[in-house]
Amino acid sequence: MNENVKATRYVLYARKSSEQEDRQVLSIDSQIDELKRLAEQMSVVLADEQREAYSAKAPGRPVFNMLMDDIEAGKAHGIVVWNADRLSRNSMDTGRLIYLFDLGKLREIITPSQVFKNTPSDKFLLNLLCSQAKLENDNKGINVKRGLKAKAERGIYPAPAPLGYLNDRYAERGNKTIVKDPARFDMVRKMFDLMLQGTYTPVQIRRLATKEWGFTGQYGKPLPNSAIYNLFSRPFYYGRFEYPVGSGLWYKGVHEPMITEAEYDRIQVMLGRKGKPRSKTHEFAFTGMMRCGECDMMITAEEKTKHQQNGNTHHYTYYRCTKKKELACSQKYITEKELNKQILAETQKIEIPKQFHEWALKWMREQNKKDAAFASRVQDTLHSEYKACVDKIDALIDMRAAKEITLDEFNHRKGALLKDKLRFEELQTDAGNSVEKRLARAEQFFDFARDARATFQDGTLLSRKKVLTNLGSNLTLTDRKLSIDIEKPLLVLQEAAKEVRAIHRRLEPPKRPLKQKDYERAYAKNPTLLRDLESNQDKQIQSLLSYH
Repeated sequence: MNENVKATRYVLYARKSSEQEDRQVLSIDSQIDELKRLAEQMSVVLADEQREAYSAKAPGRPVFNMLMDDIEAGKAHGIVVWNADRLSRNSMDTGRLIYLFDLGKLREIITPSQVFKNTPSDKFLLNLLCSQAKLENDNKGINVKRGLKAKAERGIYPAPAPLGYLNDRYAERGNKTIVKDPARFDMVRKMFDLMLQGTYTPVQIRRLATKEWGFTGQYGKPLPNSAIYNLFSRPFYYGRFEYPVGSGLWYKGVHEPMITEAEYDRIQVMLGRKGKPRSKTHEFAFTGMMRCGECDMMITAEEKTKHQQNGNTHHYTYYRCTKKKELACSQKYITEKELNKQILAETQKIEIPKQFHEWALKWMREQNKKDAAFASRVQDTLHSEYKACVDKIDALIDMRAAKEITLDEFNHRKGALLKDKLRFEELQTDAGNSVEKRLARAEQFFDFARDARATFQDGTLLSRKKVLTNLGSNLTLTDRKLSIDIEKPLLVLQEAAKEVRAIHRRLEPPKRPLKQKDYERAYAKNPTLLRDLESNQDKQIQSLLSYH
């Protein structure tokens, strides 16, 4: 080992937080044990040992900051850590690490898989790994918000259940609804009944429930006065909720209401909150789905009534930016009629005639048979590899029983084999289902392309909302123009639909009534629509088949 390494004062740093990001990470004690073994193998002398149970998503970790201060003061020169993401998941801490390298005060960071030295390539790689960890955190936050928004749109309250209700812990993930709390629902309803009588104040009701009924919150603690006032003022109890709070976006919940809206209104009057903003009973088709292209705030809707001097009355629905963040947002409203026209135009771009729909599905089912045969061979290979992995695990257990290998070596080799076993299990499941899933997915897109325009034009509020959802994502309104990131398979269908319309124009007006086989013959001859069908290289249809 060179003199520079010998003179380097190394500090072991171990970190784990309780957040989702660290669920698969070794415990702090396990990290320390592994890193001590690593230091011994590399002949590195550890001058200190630091541990921290704190998230690295944002700056402010006290132990990490002390370590950085020590390095800056020359008290330490190297770090031994389990992984780069243990050091940083935010740009400020990453920048400080790189800067200490630049100053020559941080000489080396040692991990089990990589040693980072003060070289341009190593600093770039360290920056990249920490930035990748930050990207994973950011994406998780976006996905969580998207999931909560989707739950709210389905009428599922995406937050802890209020008193009298429980979150259904046993429902499928993403569909955990709100159910009645068998221990508290009736008692909370009785509190509303007492309030409706008009002879009790909220504080008196709280005292009565606490002392005579033994009522407590979910954690066994008595209710404070603020909780009883909050209970009587929540629209959730009559079946509606606002999400996010303060957004102006209201949803009708799928949970069982405890009171009626009329009862809620009476209680608000008793509480002196008659003028308090309330949930709107009018439901709009596209609220909660679009954002403003200028300030990124949600698009809301409102209804206006215009009375003319001749006695006529007209009702209009407008969509506009909520302007919650930037009051100076310059975006103007768009009428629902104009918005419908733009969405309808998008559905017309992907619309395909029933003749092409039938032919395309027929072609895909034939292709599916070939893909299924190939998938079967892949599954046989995976099964053989899976069996071989299981045999290795059995042999390893026998070696350990015969004391041919140490416990550490056994655990190390067994961990790697168990990962392989799990991977082969997942691959076998994917190989068995992927072909059918791809075909079913492609059939859904073809059915949607055929029916979207008619469904949107003649359907209900819910079906129109569903059409817009299935068209694409990242819906934004800028200068009264709707922008949609169209789903990839639908983009392919847009191009196919153009060719199909051109084919139909050439075939009309026919000298004789055309049959399905006449259309199919024309489709098969079109070089753009299906390139080299025999070699299965058609990019348009193939991209649909490969879309997950």
